[in-house]
Amino acid sequence: MLNQATLITAALFGGRLVQGFYLPGVNPHSFTEGAPVKLKVNKMTSVHEEYPIEYYRLPFCQPEEIKLEHENLGEFLSGDRIESSPYRLEMKKDMYCEQVCTSNVGRTETPGVSPNKLVRAIRRGYHNNWIVDNLPSASKSEDETTTYTRYFQGFPIGFVDPKEQLSYVYNHVNLEIEYHEVERIATAEKEYRIVRFTVEPFSINHDFTPAFADDDGEDSSSSFKIASIENPIASCDENRNEKAHTSFFMVTHNGHGPQLASGKVLFTYDVIWKENKEVSWASRWDIYLSMNNAFPDKVHWLSVTNSLVIVLVLTTMIAAILVRNLRRDYDRYSRVSTSDVERNEDLEETGWKLVHADVFRPPSYPMMISVFVGTGVQLLSMASATIIFAVMGFLNPARRGSLVMALLILYVVLGGVAGYVCARMYKTFKGKNWQRATFVTAFGFPSITFGIFFLMNLLAVSKDSGDAVPFSKMVVLLLLWFGISVPLVFFGAYLGFKVDAVEFPVNTSNIPRQIPDQPWFMGSTFTALVSGVMPFGACFLELFFIMSSIWMDQYYYVFGFLFLTFVILMVTVAEITILFNYFQLCGEDYHWWWRSFMNGGATALYVYLYSFQYFKQLESNSVATYILYFGYMALICFGLFLISGSVGFLSCLYFNKKMFGS
Repeated sequence: MLNQATLITAALFGGRLVQGFYLPGVNPHSFTEGAPVKLKVNKMTSVHEEYPIEYYRLPFCQPEEIKLEHENLGEFLSGDRIESSPYRLEMKKDMYCEQVCTSNVGRTETPGVSPNKLVRAIRRGYHNNWIVDNLPSASKSEDETTTYTRYFQGFPIGFVDPKEQLSYVYNHVNLEIEYHEVERIATAEKEYRIVRFTVEPFSINHDFTPAFADDDGEDSSSSFKIASIENPIASCDENRNEKAHTSFFMVTHNGHGPQLASGKVLFTYDVIWKENKEVSWASRWDIYLSMNNAFPDKVHWLSVTNSLVIVLVLTTMIAAILVRNLRRDYDRYSRVSTSDVERNEDLEETGWKLVHADVFRPPSYPMMISVFVGTGVQLLSMASATIIFAVMGFLNPARRGSLVMALLILYVVLGGVAGYVCARMYKTFKGKNWQRATFVTAFGFPSITFGIFFLMNLLAVSKDSGDAVPFSKMVVLLLLWFGISVPLVFFGAYLGFKVDAVEFPVNTSNIPRQIPDQPWFMGSTFTALVSGVMPFGACFLELFFIMSSIWMDQYYYVFGFLFLTFVILMVTVAEITILFNYFQLCGEDYHWWWRSFMNGGATALYVYLYSFQYFKQLESNSVATYILYFGYMALICFGLFLISGSVGFLSCLYFNKKMFGS
């Protein structure tokens, strides 16, 4: 999604756009020493499979009672399923090889035999997404020489050995949690805040004997020892006097080998607390939002600079062509003919002036274009307000689902804008069937959106995906639609029909003027294809990061750059559409209403074509993923088509009124 505003915002967000600050609506949580700290689990995701899996659909350890944590409608719609876990943590208390449970994860992996659920998930590249104090888990991995930490996409649930082609599960995790002490008054008890959460997974083939019967593979968990480990690694050795946390060297040099994703598995974990005085609570999200500087700010500045160059070129073209030509046209049309030769030249004159009696003739299908423009302005207003709120810091990853909720609520309450604009344009086009126009505005785009969403949800249910939205939440969406949006659309349409129609500076003749044959390069298809190139070129670099955020679970929080890019995109759409509108009128073709909308909306076609190129990064061969990805991208591009088409339409309307009013 995309948008517009002021130079002050650009200046404020010019340098580093992800500096630390208190995120509005998110309060810090302080812990005393020994206080329990909750570890929560979220859906499991994969860059190779767009359907997430609920955590407890796989045979992992479960708490006595699984509780959903702070769910809202936005979290459900974005697919988050945050649940409690059996992992017990206490502030500043290190733990060594704590046992969680034993679990029978499924049959042995054998060629020609259908693999168990865990093996299938490992081979599809699924990752765990754990949360501590609202911080998502970073993933730490190491080998003999290097250690690497990644701050997006969680940590993998297992790996596939490239030689043996067997799947192994990560059944041990090191939970590294960094904290800092809270400034306090002298008499108060010491309190601490969590500023980092990192998970380092290991696969350890624990040779264990259950401490009690566990009902042939049923998950078991208790406050006492679950199993006795024979020949344990150093961190799991109860008889060892000097405690040590699990390490890469300890795991790879103990002779046990990794744990196959089959049979009975013992799950264990270490907890490592580290004090970090450098990171404050207010800036703890910075490293996540910047993805540890995986993409430096200069990449975004390159995108903005590229966009500004395109706008500068377009503006120069308009100044050189439109201003100079219009001034010449005004001089020619306003001068008084003094001879028969000049009068004959005037009779043979061609250009935009000759279509003044037809330029504002109502277009074909006036109801449809009125609905399109009304819906486009509604979506434009929704996107504008959302990005402004995001730039101000009200929409942030710490409040999961807030972005989806903002888009949904703003779209619903801006229904009156759609009704008003549609009614005003339809009245201008002398339309009579206003009830039908209002009905189509209220139910057209929402019906398409809800229909696609409903079909995708059915597909998610059939795939047992964590993305599936419960029926109760679908009812809430319908109530928002029918209870708020539809009445507001009709109210806005009532106001739109009450005011006067748009006044044009020239009168329209009763008999349409014949349009001369046009050269091939002024055809509607060619001009639309050319018009879409430059706006797409102005935004495609930033589009890559937005697509990565949507489809590859990466963070996107540089809304200042997005703000600038969207403003540039809309300006580029307006300028290129006005330019082709002028050329069209100079060719005495006055059918500009639909042409301006199509020229403006053509950018969406290039975005959809780009989505085919981007899909290669997902490396997915699932038919369901194809349907999900291209279905939602088609819906997103249709929304962009309405937004940019409306900008082109309204820009040309303003330009033509000014030009013919002179």
